[in-house]
Amino acid sequence: MSSVQAFIISKNLRRALLVCACAAGAFGAQAQSAMPQWKGEGAVRYVCGGIGSDESNAIRAAMKDHPLALLFARADGAYLADVQVDIKGADGAPSLTWRASGPVCLVDIPAGRYTISATTTGGDAKSQSVTVGGGSKTASFRF
Repeated sequence: MSSVQAFIISKNLRRALLVCACAAGAFGAQAQSAMPQWKGEGAVRYVCGGIGSDESNAIRAAMKDHPLALLFARADGAYLADVQVDIKGADGAPSLTWRASGPVCLVDIPAGRYTISATTTGGDAKSQSVTVGGGSKTASFRF
């Protein structure tokens, strides 16, 4: 292979790598923009969503990066939104209350033991205790 051919191949390879890097950056920015707005501040915050495929994919991809994920569904498996959520911490741990705007919520809270209560607009209520810390935890609520 001549040095000219090697130069052309090298130039084309760099161009292809640059295109791939730009595409990956654009895809990452699109996934990031699909995430709904976080609420709360610092170590105590949450985001709910999962309506629409882009938002659902972005939230599900982020689940592993947050200490607690909540999933809401009907007994038949259909996703459920508009759920009242109350998280009460034990031993002085923070508490949170909000209405979930989507079937999946990511919650950033400090490590500790919590009781999560979820109530649908129809008044059906479920509760579970979770210990957060040392990895991602998912609490599922079926009504």
